[in-house]
Amino acid sequence: MLSYPNIDPVALDLGVVKIHWYGLMYLLGFAAVYFLGQYRAKQPYSPVKPEAIEDLVYYGALGVILGGRFGYILFYNFGLFLDNPLILFKIWQGGMSFHGGMLGVFVAMWLFGKKHNCTMLQLTDIITPLTPIGLGLGRIGNFINGELWGKTTDVSWGMMFPNGGSLPRHPSQLYEAFLEGLVLFIIVWIYTNKQRPTMAPTGLILCLYGCFRFFVEFYRLPDSHLGYLALDWLTMGQILSTPMIIIGAGLFYWAHKRAA
Repeated sequence: MLSYPNIDPVALDLGVVKIHWYGLMYLLGFAAVYFLGQYRAKQPYSPVKPEAIEDLVYYGALGVILGGRFGYILFYNFGLFLDNPLILFKIWQGGMSFHGGMLGVFVAMWLFGKKHNCTMLQLTDIITPLTPIGLGLGRIGNFINGELWGKTTDVSWGMMFPNGGSLPRHPSQLYEAFLEGLVLFIIVWIYTNKQRPTMAPTGLILCLYGCFRFFVEFYRLPDSHLGYLALDWLTMGQILSTPMIIIGAGLFYWAHKRAA
């Protein structure tokens, strides 16, 4: 069993304001998108110029935050929202959904595309290789917070989380940081190093993320108020990831078939 590193979730305490590691992970993720986006926007096939990346990151950040919050309420806490609609605005209590954030980014890219005369999928193709960095950092933030831990286990790398009971658990946040962050970034970055058919990069990341998330859900403990939705193993994360796998694979296949 490995010892859980009890890192203070507060990175910097300024008295009136406390800066949390989780928030810093979001900032680092957006910064990575900005700098790598500047690099990718210099490619001759980029639909936007480097000077537009700042606006692109702004739109994307709004999509992630607003979509992530709306998605969490809709997918994971809709009943509580019906009882108390104001919970939507209580972001300090936590609660963000990747799938909601993804939908928010699609909406943001659609709005950005209307302003810059390009399509939503052209823009998502550009940001596709940049997003895994933010995903991985976000999972590290979950790990530092000691939240979203996995099922109990007897593997040698199991960890005792502060609020996870008296048995070691899978550090599923690190599994996700590795697969959704590092592995996904390497695959998609290498794939997009040269021009690809429009919507193929978007399809690739949708399919791969969906597969990785579906797999890790077998080790991650579902939200306590939801539990398993069917068969004593099916989770909300797996239900939401299944359309991503199907749609992503379809986009990838269609893009290459059309190009051929």
